[in-house]
Amino acid sequence: METVSPTERRALVERDHPELSLSVQAELVGVSRSSLYYQPIPPSPEEIALKHRIDELYTDWPVYGSRRITAQLRRDGHLINRKQVQRHMREMGIAGIHPGPNLSRRHQAHAVYPYLLRGLTIHTPNQVWGIDITYIRLRRGWLYLVAVLDWFSRYVVSWTLDQTLEMPFVLEAVESALQQATPTIWNSDQGSHFTSPQYTQRLHEAGVQISMDGKGRALDNIFTERLWCTVKYEEVYLHDYDSPRHARQRVTFFLERYNHQRLHQALRYRTPAEVYFAPIPDH
Repeated sequence: METVSPTERRALVERDHPELSLSVQAELVGVSRSSLYYQPIPPSPEEIALKHRIDELYTDWPVYGSRRITAQLRRDGHLINRKQVQRHMREMGIAGIHPGPNLSRRHQAHAVYPYLLRGLTIHTPNQVWGIDITYIRLRRGWLYLVAVLDWFSRYVVSWTLDQTLEMPFVLEAVESALQQATPTIWNSDQGSHFTSPQYTQRLHEAGVQISMDGKGRALDNIFTERLWCTVKYEEVYLHDYDSPRHARQRVTFFLERYNHQRLHQALRYRTPAEVYFAPIPDH
């Protein structure tokens, strides 16, 4: 289950409240008063449109890197160069999926862990979890969604939405997932969030084996890529979210239905929750 991010807590504050001062409201919702005075510069309509189109291209063609995305954007009529596309992709937290190491930007001082899943047969829930981040478009901006997925059942164990790619929203999703269960192996890409000592130390404390995608990531990350396609084509692209709160409500509603109502052919037309919570048979 997802938790309320600092961004959403700040959105609860009413600046013109007739009875409660900003200081009191900040204390009640658990944010610093100084954060209420920061007004970020909104992105331009052109930047929003470009990022939304990059998201569509990447969802359809996750093997596309900045070169092919740039070429397609030019075919679409956008006057843009590859450096601009690379900057947008970095800000969106995405990189093309292709064979080879270091597919996501990581901090060079952070440790990278081996990929533990090659040749592994996954036969029970909580044997392997995967974590990843994706871009969720809004009418006038975007959010980021991080989700923890049980690979056996396709059950989304936890998720969190936020307006920035800062580390806390990833740790919130990790903590929420670990409150429900502890997997044997936890897999991710080599992005800076997942090589961060804050992230890896928490998994070590939980007794989890850490796995990171290496060569052949297109196959390594297939379950999460399918989840993102499902979320976007069955929910995000069908709705024009007018605010972060609207997006949070809709995505939360969809992921609950995905877990408990959506039938999966690969699960013999059962729901992820039915498979995840099914009793383990005695041998």
